[in-house]
Amino acid sequence: MLTRVLFSLLPLLLSANLWATSFTVSDIRLEGLQRVSASPVFAALTVRVGDTIDSQGVRDNIQDLFATGFFSNVQMAREGNVLIVILQERPAIKSIEIDGNKAMKTEQLEEVLSDNDISEGEILQRQKLQGIARELERSYIAQARYGASVEAKVIELPNNMVDIEVLIDEGKSAKIRHINFVGNEIFSDKELINLFELTTAKWTTIFSSNDQYAKEKLTGDIERLESFYLDQGYLDFSVVSTQVSISPNRRDVYITMNLNEGDIYTVSKVDVGGDPVLPESSVRRLILLREGDTYSQAKLDATSQYITTLLGNAGYTNAEVEGLTEKNEEEKTVELTFFVDPSKRVYVRRIGFSGNTKTSDEVIRREMRQMESSSASNARIEQGKVRLERLGYFKQVNVDTRDVPGSDDLIDVDYVVEEQPSGSISASVGYAQYSGINLGVSVSQNNWLGTGKQVSFGVNKNSYTTSYNLGYTDPYYTPDGVSRGFNAFYNTRDTENFAIANYSVDTFGLGVRFGYPISEISRLNFGLTFEHQTLTTGAYTPQEIRRSPYLHDFAQLNYVNRSDLFNSPSGEYALPTFAIEDSMLYDGEEGFIDKYGHAFNTGKFNLGWSRFTLNRGILATRGSSQNLRIDITAPGSDMQYYKVFYDAQAFKPITKDFVLRFKTSLGYGDGYGSMDELPFFENFYSGGFGSVRGFEKSTLGPRGTFSREYETASSGWQDLNGNGVFDSGEGLGSAYILCDDATPTIVGGVFSTCESGKLTHRSEGTSATRDNAIGGNVQMEFSTELILPIPFVEDSRSMQLSAFVDAGNSFSTYCRDTQANCFTPSLNHLSSSYGIGFTWISGMGPMTFSYALPINQSQFDRTEEFQFTFGAGF
Repeated sequence: MLTRVLFSLLPLLLSANLWATSFTVSDIRLEGLQRVSASPVFAALTVRVGDTIDSQGVRDNIQDLFATGFFSNVQMAREGNVLIVILQERPAIKSIEIDGNKAMKTEQLEEVLSDNDISEGEILQRQKLQGIARELERSYIAQARYGASVEAKVIELPNNMVDIEVLIDEGKSAKIRHINFVGNEIFSDKELINLFELTTAKWTTIFSSNDQYAKEKLTGDIERLESFYLDQGYLDFSVVSTQVSISPNRRDVYITMNLNEGDIYTVSKVDVGGDPVLPESSVRRLILLREGDTYSQAKLDATSQYITTLLGNAGYTNAEVEGLTEKNEEEKTVELTFFVDPSKRVYVRRIGFSGNTKTSDEVIRREMRQMESSSASNARIEQGKVRLERLGYFKQVNVDTRDVPGSDDLIDVDYVVEEQPSGSISASVGYAQYSGINLGVSVSQNNWLGTGKQVSFGVNKNSYTTSYNLGYTDPYYTPDGVSRGFNAFYNTRDTENFAIANYSVDTFGLGVRFGYPISEISRLNFGLTFEHQTLTTGAYTPQEIRRSPYLHDFAQLNYVNRSDLFNSPSGEYALPTFAIEDSMLYDGEEGFIDKYGHAFNTGKFNLGWSRFTLNRGILATRGSSQNLRIDITAPGSDMQYYKVFYDAQAFKPITKDFVLRFKTSLGYGDGYGSMDELPFFENFYSGGFGSVRGFEKSTLGPRGTFSREYETASSGWQDLNGNGVFDSGEGLGSAYILCDDATPTIVGGVFSTCESGKLTHRSEGTSATRDNAIGGNVQMEFSTELILPIPFVEDSRSMQLSAFVDAGNSFSTYCRDTQANCFTPSLNHLSSSYGIGFTWISGMGPMTFSYALPINQSQFDRTEEFQFTFGAGF
């Protein structure tokens, strides 16, 4: 053991005269390495086997090894011609703990440490560690936490290991107490402070950091201040100096800015220089400043951008336009020159797509308006991006252009898309007071198997509707964008337990439709549908559908006299029965079924026009859309009527975060030829989602006229066994009661109306259906929404929060005197509500919620404050 120690110390004992002479290195041996590999050591050494080394070379190599930061001690020894490098490694980091941080996340701090090679398993470099601590303190100071301190402790462990503890005292954020302007005479302090992002501390800044001083924010505010003055013509404006003062307790910040406003400059001359390429008259039309105008930096920059865009659309995508100013300080005028450098005309070599994991390249490529091998156009390239966004297949679309290496007149265009669910499987299970249990399943896919074709299938069932539908649309039936679609359907609707007029209708049919593009944003649509419909009335069908009084299908068409009924002897008897005649019925206007029957075969043409400039197909925030459609039945059909629909919406941004949305839906229908009214089952209904929120679905508008319920009585029985009691099989029948004695009498425990020579009907039930909506042939609906920013959500492209005011109603141009809540079209009779809504295109599918309260309503309107829809996406 002693021998080994002496041997290891021998190089150190001889170090005094070891390097007296240089020698040629025959080998290099490393000693002391544990965790550090030999590679970085040899990389740091400048001496190699075969080199000659002297004392100066030893010193230089020792310094180089220290510079790696891996070693706390480095020595060199010689054994013959072998160079021995003796190394003592710095300790390795076993663990890192961070404590006291709240304003900055632990993950952020760990990332800063890791970027500087301070992480578990790495070699400790104390100088770097202390430097990082100071850097973190500066980060807190940038957040106006001037009292923050960061201390990094190193705890020694066995086996040359250490633990690191980063102790943070974040301190309190300093608040801006006052912002003072000196030298401003034209504009007040209030006008200038409104330009700033930074502001003084007040209750409105509780949820923001705008009252905390940050150098970057102040720099941005100064730039906004300079832009404001330049836009007003103050070409000599400058911020002379800026002082930022901090109170002794480091809690308050005071900002003072010294301004030099200068004078207003007017434009004395406007010229175009360089090589405009295009006719100068075309370029000059884009210039926003004219001689005599007050100078505006914003208009100068906008003009340069407009001219650049014009050249870019003509293929000069690398064009540069610079607005030059020449001031005349004596006359306070400025001459403007827009210098144009078009560069070379650029052509597109290749257009590529990425991110479309499901959608085929063909579906994306057919939306392009920029073609390969043609001159590049910024407008056409951007138009391709917009068209992809409008498809609704993608959550986000980005486009980038790249120069082709080795060529100054070719570019490649790359579109990067992020796909989102473009279809849905919607299922609903619920219960409502008026519709009972609701079950439904529908499948729709707007991008079937990535082909861009639309396929849908739905089955829905509740207490009043059963429907089956199948649809298919190919938006590119022809290469130039003509679409073709088919649909087949079967629907049954029974409204007996719903809040609309009592009837049922069975419908089945087939349809074909085509769409033709007439411009980039407009289409014509036309189609033909064949339908067969069968109507069935219920017990309380309004008189607008079927005249009342009328005879129920289950009743015998005979009557008994009222006097016979009350004067019949007890025991064995039989009332005489007689056939009903029309004169015994109460007079009333004929209903739709009385006039036109209950079964119809109809051919229906439809023609539509649409215009679409929305920025996205789902949850748009800019642009507008309009849809106009006319449906008319073909001559010779069992029904002859037409309907006109108009839907429109427009989005108008009012600030960066707030957008106004205006929406309207209008409809009108009527009969023609042999039909003098719109069929009641084609009426417009208002209320509910997509209409007037806060009211039950389809419950606004005219009510049906109640139907009468006739009184019936036993027409007689024969006591065959003589027991004085009616037994089964003894022939009890029923018949209507004819009033031959007008004396008021209670029949069957219910007060009945008796008019001589007429059938008796019960008074109860006459208002049972007055609250059931029957719809109208006119619809007017309006909505205004304020789309709001969503707190604490960074990416809100799949969410939308809005405050809204809805108004609307259904009206009729042929109201009967007996109808309730029936009005001709009038803004005075619009039902309205206000509330808040939220839509989320989640991974599970689209979800929409609303909470609304009525503003104006009639006594018949049914409210429903909370409403929601849900669908599962795939």
